[in-house]
Amino acid sequence: MKTTRKCRALISVGLNFLALFFSITAFITTYWCVGTQRVPKPKCSKLRTHQCIDYGVNETDPNKVVYSWETGDDRFLFRQFHTGIWFSCEENINDEREECRSFIDLAPASEKGILWLSLVSEMLYIILLMVGFSLMCLELVHSSNIIDGLKLNAFAAIFTVLSGLLGMVAHMMYTQVFQATVSLGPADWRPYNWDYGWSFCMAWGSFTCCMGASVTTLNSYTKTVIEFRHKRKTFEQSLREEQAREALGYLSGLRSVSKDLDHYPGQTPQGGSPPSLDLSDTTGSLGEEQC
Repeated sequence: MKTTRKCRALISVGLNFLALFFSITAFITTYWCVGTQRVPKPKCSKLRTHQCIDYGVNETDPNKVVYSWETGDDRFLFRQFHTGIWFSCEENINDEREECRSFIDLAPASEKGILWLSLVSEMLYIILLMVGFSLMCLELVHSSNIIDGLKLNAFAAIFTVLSGLLGMVAHMMYTQVFQATVSLGPADWRPYNWDYGWSFCMAWGSFTCCMGASVTTLNSYTKTVIEFRHKRKTFEQSLREEQAREALGYLSGLRSVSKDLDHYPGQTPQGGSPPSLDLSDTTGSLGEEQC
C-alpha cells in the first residue's frame, strides 16, 4: 500500500508542478491574443521608400500634383500585435522595435473592474497552487505516517480544487474583457483580425493540469482511507476469530477435566452400591488403642 500511495502522490506533485509552471509563464507573457492591425501607410521620404505613399509634387513641374492610385487595402499596412494580461505590444512601422502599452489603459472604462478582478483571481490562483504544491511535497516526506499523510492529502486537495476554480473564472473574465476591448477600445489599437496565442493555451493547460492534480489527490485520499479501513476490518475479524478459537480451546479443556473428575472414585462393586464403613467397630478399636 505504501508504494502505491507514494506513486499516486508523485503523480499529483508532477501535475501540480506543471500547472504552476504553465500559470506563471502565461501570467508574465504577452501572447494571450495575437493578430494584425490595419494602419495607414506613412508618407514616403528619403529614409523610407517602400511600403509608403508618395504625396509629393512632380519634380519637373512643382505645380503638378502626383496622385496615388493605391486603393482599398493597398493604402494600409498590416502590423503584428500580441496582447497579454498586463501589456499589449505592436510593431512600430517606423522602427524595428515594438511599442508596448498597458492593457489596463486600453480596456474600456466599463470593463476595467472585471479586468482587475481577473488579475486578482490569477494571482490567487498561483498562490493557492503554490500552497497545494507545498502540501503535496510535505505528504511525500511524511509518507511513512499514514494519518499525517491523509491530513496533508485532504488539505492539498482542497487548495488545489479552489485554485482551479479561481483560474477558470479568471481566464473567462479576461476573455470577456479582451472581446469588449476589440469592439470598444481605442481606434488606433483595434485589431483587423486576431486569434488566441500560446500564452492563452498555456493558461488553460495549467487549469487542466490543476484539475488533474486535484482529482488524483482526492482519488489517492479515498483509496488510502478505503485500504486503511479494509485492513482494520480484516485485523478485527482475525482478532475475533483468534479469540473464538481460544474460547473453544478453554471450553474443551474444562470438559476434559470434568470427565476426569467423574471417573476419579474408581470402579463400583458388582452389587451396584459403594462399600459402607461400620462406625461402631471403628470407635471400639480406637478405645482399645487408647487403653
